[in-house]
Amino acid sequence: MKTYTYTEKKDTRSGFGAGLTELGRTNPNVVALCADLIGSLKMNQFIEENPERFFQIGIAEANMMSIAAGLTIGGKIPFTGTFANFSTGRVYDQIRQSIAYSDKNVKICASHAGLTLGEDGATHQILEDIGLMKMLPGMVVINTCDYNQTKAATIAIADYEGPVYLRFGRPAVPIFTPADQVFEIGKAIQLQEGSDVTIVATGHLVWEALEAAKVLYEQGISADVINIHTIKPLDDKAILASVKKTGCIVTAEEHNHLGGLGESVARTLALHHPTPQEFVATDDTFGESGTPAQLMEKYGLNSDSIVAKALKVIKRK
Repeated sequence: MKTYTYTEKKDTRSGFGAGLTELGRTNPNVVALCADLIGSLKMNQFIEENPERFFQIGIAEANMMSIAAGLTIGGKIPFTGTFANFSTGRVYDQIRQSIAYSDKNVKICASHAGLTLGEDGATHQILEDIGLMKMLPGMVVINTCDYNQTKAATIAIADYEGPVYLRFGRPAVPIFTPADQVFEIGKAIQLQEGSDVTIVATGHLVWEALEAAKVLYEQGISADVINIHTIKPLDDKAILASVKKTGCIVTAEEHNHLGGLGESVARTLALHHPTPQEFVATDDTFGESGTPAQLMEKYGLNSDSIVAKALKVIKRK
């Protein structure tokens, strides 16, 4: 069994800031827009180095999306920044009409996604954004797992022609992926090879999946662990290859079980290889106030829940 360790924890939003800063130095067409949350989105360094390529829109997120769409017409590559709730739910009409329908090259970069926004509570958390964005024709949906992967993804999406939703978070989480990784949109990463159960996870739940695999290994259960950083387009090939080997699957995400990664995986299985599946996700509910750790535990988004669901789905084979 391959063992993953870490020496540092860091928030994924800082990975976005680092990636944006690097793009500012290497790609003159990259511009940034923010809705009055520069510090939260870690955009300070980009702004200091490229003041003429930054636009502070203020608390006017719909306007920000419309401006971003317009900037693409002149060949710019706009990266918008605000909380995930305000990057999607508040501005869905503008994204649908001005960005997705028009196939504009806008990168919608969303911090503080899911429950782990924490104490700000349900009005600022969002657990349905992946569903909202993946249903838009032509929209790529990415949900990264740590600082290094978020930085790599931020850099990679600048070279992709078309709208992208990049989702990341607020809390410090283990850094366990390589600093020099090359991010491939739509290409899943197998982190652990196993034969008894497949665990596919996205975002903050990837590390929890690795921790769950350790516990299962101690119980004599071999888990195939796959990092699904791109939810759309989904790497169907990697998922199907794994379940044909293991015969069952657990999906894990910091999102509602309706509309998220789990549903996308279920569709793939239904069409190509019906397989027992269990979901680690929120159960059609809003969040609440609390620390990220408290909320992840209360809503069952942790390694303990993944272990429990793995044991359950194995019995269904």
